[in-house]
Amino acid sequence: MKTFFGGIFMNKEELRKEGILYPVKLEYYKIKDLKSRNDIFGVEVIKTEYIEDRIKVERASIDKLTNDEKMENSILDILKRNEVTPVILGDVIEDLVKC
Repeated sequence: MKTFFGGIFMNKEELRKEGILYPVKLEYYKIKDLKSRNDIFGVEVIKTEYIEDRIKVERASIDKLTNDEKMENSILDILKRNEVTPVILGDVIEDLVKC
């Protein structure tokens, strides 16, 4: 089961510095494995780029990340605050797990 956690549009000034002149939206989702007897949670990040007359969507998810829903919420909050994109989701989660 997937539940919306939150979304943001990336900082326009930071995008402009990178030469990106169109809006980019990030959405963060909670994932719960319904097949498991125990609660197992994961995360998904979806990036939507609104490029002139087309829309480009990227997504990445990590299943079976934790069995603690509070931890999942904390991770999603960190991802959202830091505007983590699908491309770097795995690296960021790996760094968080080390901490």
